[in-house]
Amino acid sequence: MATNSSAGHDVCPSPMKSVSNGIFQGDNPLHFALPLAILQICLVLLVTRILAYLFRPLRQPRVIAEIMGGILLGPSGLGRSKSYLKAVFPSQSLTVLDTLANLGLLFFLFLAGLELDPKSLCRSGKKVFGIAMAGISLPFALGIGTSLVLRATIAKGVDGTSFLVFMGVALSITAFPVLARILAELKLLTTDVGTLAMSAAAVNDVAAWILLALAISLSGSKQSPIMPFWVLLCGCGFVFCASLILPPIFKWMARRCHEGEPVDEMYICSTLAVVLAAGVVTDAIGIHAMFGAFVVGILVPKEGAFAGALLEKVEDLVSGLFLPLYFVSSGLKTNVATIQGLQSWALLVLVIFNACIGKIVGTVTVSLSFKVPLREALALGFLMNSKGLVELIVLNIGKDRKVLNDQTFAIMVLMALFTTFITTPIVMAVYKPAKRARNTDYKQRTISRKNTNTELRIMACFHGARNIPSMINLFEASRGTNKHGELCIYAMHLMEFSERSSAIMMVHKVRRNGLPFWNKGVRSESNQIVVAFEAFQQLSQVSVRPMTSISSISDMHEDICSTAERKRIAIIILPFHKHQRMDGSLETTRTDFQWVNHRVLENAPCSVGILVDRGLGGATHVSASNVSYFITVLFFGGHDDREALGYGVRMAEHPGINLMVIRFLVQHDTTVEGIEVVNGNCTPDEDCLSELKQKTNEDGSIKYEEKVVSSTAETIAAIREASFCNLFLVGRASDESGIPLPLDRRSECPELGPLGNLLASTEFSTAASVLVIQQYRGSVSPDLAIDQEERLTESESN
Repeated sequence: MATNSSAGHDVCPSPMKSVSNGIFQGDNPLHFALPLAILQICLVLLVTRILAYLFRPLRQPRVIAEIMGGILLGPSGLGRSKSYLKAVFPSQSLTVLDTLANLGLLFFLFLAGLELDPKSLCRSGKKVFGIAMAGISLPFALGIGTSLVLRATIAKGVDGTSFLVFMGVALSITAFPVLARILAELKLLTTDVGTLAMSAAAVNDVAAWILLALAISLSGSKQSPIMPFWVLLCGCGFVFCASLILPPIFKWMARRCHEGEPVDEMYICSTLAVVLAAGVVTDAIGIHAMFGAFVVGILVPKEGAFAGALLEKVEDLVSGLFLPLYFVSSGLKTNVATIQGLQSWALLVLVIFNACIGKIVGTVTVSLSFKVPLREALALGFLMNSKGLVELIVLNIGKDRKVLNDQTFAIMVLMALFTTFITTPIVMAVYKPAKRARNTDYKQRTISRKNTNTELRIMACFHGARNIPSMINLFEASRGTNKHGELCIYAMHLMEFSERSSAIMMVHKVRRNGLPFWNKGVRSESNQIVVAFEAFQQLSQVSVRPMTSISSISDMHEDICSTAERKRIAIIILPFHKHQRMDGSLETTRTDFQWVNHRVLENAPCSVGILVDRGLGGATHVSASNVSYFITVLFFGGHDDREALGYGVRMAEHPGINLMVIRFLVQHDTTVEGIEVVNGNCTPDEDCLSELKQKTNEDGSIKYEEKVVSSTAETIAAIREASFCNLFLVGRASDESGIPLPLDRRSECPELGPLGNLLASTEFSTAASVLVIQQYRGSVSPDLAIDQEERLTESESN
């Protein structure tokens, strides 16, 4: 069989065949295109993911790991071994690798276009445009000056005009997607600094693409001096024609795509075909295929389900699989060893210095002129200095067009890596929002309180529309009567910010004050949620304030707790991490949500409730006149049970609610099978129950009953008898006074406590929802802390 390997580096290598016949027939799979491409992809994913994990404690964006991974796999790292390069990245395979990388880049730029909203850019004020232009013009000027120095030293013989423009563009770019992820990591997305940075970076991004188109057209002007003019003219003609033809077609598709319904596959395939066709046109013009994809992405309507469906279909495959190939393709062209001698390293320092000074000084100066505080202006300057994929695109095009030589290319890649790496730590050091002094007015941290005429503030968190009906019905039950103070609800939509491109689109829906940017003219999940809240607010006269938290899962609890502190919340209500299936069983939604609940229980500045939702009130909002709930409080004693009882008493004030309080008693100083009896001071419990008994005489909707149990079986049987209700209110921990506790503290869901676990288990058959409450006591729950420590030790041992 004819060999498929290269005979040498001095002659044109023979092309690779696609697939081998297998090692048993004497073929080496690494000499064939498909198995070698698969190996390269797996290697790239492995290295970049490991580096991303290592850089996570430093709060660096994933692009840092991807650039570093590309450099490590190239001649600057493992590529120093010639045998490694010949085996894993032979010269015959680079065409296939570059083709896959550029195909991924094509669709990634389409996603980048989806992230940008031209309407919001047009609405940007003078401050945003001023900061963006300053962040482009001064670095571009310094880039021109730097190019003159490089041409006189290490870049002799390159085309002057093209080199000048490429250097100016490379130094003036701000990476919009990278900036968004840095802001989310630093919790600055909804601050003044974050809003300014995102808006200015979006304007900067568009300007950078225009300048890059100019640079590309100039780099191909060897045949005729008027060729760049024709390239730019044809490029402008393409944009004009696409702007006339494509929007009506996309809007027609978008109108036929409804929220909650699958999008017609024909619409998705047609749009992706248009992206490829636009890439062919712009490549034929002489710009780059990615420009056509970027323009198509901008022209797709951002509202409705159509854009979301496109993202869902494309982003994971492109961003997770193909795009890392572009970084390794860049890494294979980057040879740090070419930077030799004092002169080369001095030029690297000069390039980094000019890149930083241009961005920071230009941004800070203009920001100060618009009355931005100095600390915020400095943070804004460093944020705008972040680079990323767009920088690598510029450099790779310059390298492919022979505008940048190997040494200049390596210097510019290291500059992009350094400026992005320093952004997070410097912004953290420069811009530390002053920590709020402990709110002395924040006294009502629980539902139970001496003065019941004060306003009750509840913060209800939800992950999606599935949680809304039961939450609203719980709000209705919580509003009591006019005898007590008003009820104020803060409804916080918890949205995860990840490395996916769709996360950027969340940012466009967030205003400066952190409220969702509700678009009432579009049917979407967010719109349905806010309409539900507005309808409840109008019907019940309860103040409902929607909010949005956009953060990673690891930081989500911080947003919840800090917002509760800031809004002086009395109780946080969290959704259980499992949802009810059609057959009535509970299915895990995401285990990450359980971790968030754990952390909130540990750090909350107020009481916390976890709602195990089994359809409280059904799938729709039940109006006040139609409310008919039977609520049961299982009282064993202790802080948490007293808080649950206080919540139940408030609910009982609603004319449509009947409350049953069942107190469980055991004989003191005994331990029976399955029950641990803890003796202590029961005075708070007795005081609480004596008040309750007085209310039962005055209010016929409240009933009180005592049950004496002597075993676990009797306790469970008594609870089963009370299971025919709509809602259970229970304390998370029975911790102090004569309380029976199950001896087996191990459970799948320790955040619910022993009683909550029983009521949420598959063995306990009930249609009632369960609200498990932990009362704020100014410290971490000891049971939860012990259980988490045991689970951590167990996982480490396994």
